Amino acid sequence: MRPDSKRHLAPAVRRIVRAESPMDISQQLCQVTVPGLADAAIVYVRAATDRVGGPLTAPLQLRLTGSESIPSRGPRLQVRSPGPSPSLMVRVRQLAPSMTRSMQRIADMLLNDPSGCAALTVTGLAERAGTSEATVVRTALLLGYSGYRDLRLALTEATGEWRFVEAQGGLGRAMGGKAPTVTSVPPTGLLSKVLQAGDVLSVDARDLGAALVELLGPSPRLPKGNRVLLAPLRASADVVGAALFLRRPSSLEFEPYDLHVIDELTVHAAYGLAAAPAPEPPSPTPTPPVPSHRPRDDDGRLRFVGAATRRIARGIDLDEIVMGLCRATVPTFSDAILVYLRDPLPVGDERPTGPLVLRLRRTDRTREEQDTEGGFQPARQQWEPTELASRTAELCEVRPGSALAEVLRGVRPVFADAPAGRPALQELLAGDGEFAPNGQRAILAALRGRRRVIGAAVFLRHPDRLAFEQADLLTAAQLATHSALSIDKAVLYGREAYIADELQRTMLPETLPRPTGVRLASRYLPAAETARVGGDWYDAIPLPGSRVALVVGDVMGHSMTSAAIMGQLRTTAQTLAGLDLPPQEVLHHLDEQAQRLGVDHMATCLYAVYDPVSHRITIANAGHPPPVLLHLGGRAEVLRVPAGAPIGVGGVDFEAVELDAPAGATLLLYTDGLVESRLRDVWTGIEQLREKLTATVQLTGPDHPPPLEALCDEVLDMLGPGDRDDDIALLAARFDGITPS
Repeated sequence: MRPDSKRHLAPAVRRIVRAESPMDISQQLCQVTVPGLADAAIVYVRAATDRVGGPLTAPLQLRLTGSESIPSRGPRLQVRSPGPSPSLMVRVRQLAPSMTRSMQRIADMLLNDPSGCAALTVTGLAERAGTSEATVVRTALLLGYSGYRDLRLALTEATGEWRFVEAQGGLGRAMGGKAPTVTSVPPTGLLSKVLQAGDVLSVDARDLGAALVELLGPSPRLPKGNRVLLAPLRASADVVGAALFLRRPSSLEFEPYDLHVIDELTVHAAYGLAAAPAPEPPSPTPTPPVPSHRPRDDDGRLRFVGAATRRIARGIDLDEIVMGLCRATVPTFSDAILVYLRDPLPVGDERPTGPLVLRLRRTDRTREEQDTEGGFQPARQQWEPTELASRTAELCEVRPGSALAEVLRGVRPVFADAPAGRPALQELLAGDGEFAPNGQRAILAALRGRRRVIGAAVFLRHPDRLAFEQADLLTAAQLATHSALSIDKAVLYGREAYIADELQRTMLPETLPRPTGVRLASRYLPAAETARVGGDWYDAIPLPGSRVALVVGDVMGHSMTSAAIMGQLRTTAQTLAGLDLPPQEVLHHLDEQAQRLGVDHMATCLYAVYDPVSHRITIANAGHPPPVLLHLGGRAEVLRVPAGAPIGVGGVDFEAVELDAPAGATLLLYTDGLVESRLRDVWTGIEQLREKLTATVQLTGPDHPPPLEALCDEVLDMLGPGDRDDDIALLAARFDGITPS
């Protein structure tokens, strides 16, 4: 049962850190460990009233929030507590008559099967009720929760019921009895000391048995041997829970490696639980419905802003950042959003000329349900997000001295009922006052970059939802500020990448020469992940005596500096080739030139001179991948050329070798981006290249070499989705030779 660390640990950690609520985090911890690491898992989480940092000074209340086991026909460890909370069920019954048919179907499911609904995701509940996810969210809002996640958590806590911890055969007999739903941990007890220590305990620890008695009650009759692990859930100095992992007597015992993996998983789960809202016991009194997505307290608002800004910051280009802002705010913060950006966007210190024009860049809104059974169609006041987006003009010219110009100059977000808010919204929304929302259901926020306003964002809420609060202006300001600064950086990055890419492309040869006795073809591909620019180059230089110099090189790094260094080295190589120096001498002078440019500038290079009369080729290498020679008969040979040190190291000699270049053969020079990636090493890639060349020749026949252009395309086809980590330069030379007269 020992999992591979790369195959099990990394995906498991990703699943845990993506979970948000304590219930989801606990269940993910159980699911990633069963059956890969254990046959059963139980997770207890500290109650909300006990969540304070530092040592324990009062009894700690642990509530069962997650369990998982391998399904079986044997006895099951039941985990139950009293039935659903009356307050939640009373609200459902009271509000059901005023709901639509789709909502009533959801309400019936909550009343008849609350524990089953608690185990479903929003998509699963929508599919079972035969409605949409938006209707499920609206039902949660109507019941007074900020979303379905909070309703699901309330269902789990209210029913106190979770899935059975199943056990088969020996594990069932060894684990007789029931696991307590709530456990009180005295501050002076052994379990408290174990949880504070934070170490995963196995059977080798003397304190394990006594700690399990405090956790599970007297005589838990657990499996014998090293088949029980107790993992404290501890974030910094705060104990947030405990997790228990078990294996059947028929299974192998836990190994030291298993303790390491479980420790890694529980640490991530503990920090997630420390940041998430803790499960609270059900309230005996009904809570009036508060239909709002808005965070209920300052901590919740800070968590929302933190998650939203992280999502915005993940974007690299303009569209990703704007989409991150929209997805982070709808529907959590608003029901619709409109994002305007300056057209054109100024870059860096550029001073824009002409009037300020805003262009609608993106809109987003909550999806409206189409219910054929007379579904959710509440009365609307003046506007719909769908109509608002369709009726809004794409371009808006901001007139100097207008209300919109005043709001953008003031930087601070404003409500629609502010003195300048409504006329500014009317100006931005094509002057149609009918579609401008009233009151505090719209926020207009300026997007201000480092030096100037670069756009505006409008956050909108439906009339059937609670209006924005004063604190929401601060939230909107934080979102707008982070978005504007990210857009500023994205524009600068895009301009730099564009300039570097153009610089690099202009330094590469526009066309290849057509020397006698050799045919040439080339390809260049930038890196696929981003607009990163590298220093790869290739060149073909005619020499006296019908000879031709073939060059391919790669400056280390990805930046404008790399492209500039590449241009200087290419120019130097052309000058040295014109002096008709031997290949090893050319590399030696290139090495000296690289040192003059700076100690941190290094490059690899391969320089070859082909003589079509003698059918010979002389090659010198400076740390570059070896060339591949494709013979006329179809055999692909990796030429054995001394590797040498990269250019820029200094103080090293380069060695040249002279090899046969038979007529009809093809020489391929390439950079490491073709054969090396995160998924494969250089020599694996070279072997794949050799196999690809051999397979390509078999398609055309041994006596008919493939056309050079088609051969280059076939070579590039060997690249997979994860193989474009670096830019690629490819130079192919077909040796025809010259018959001596």
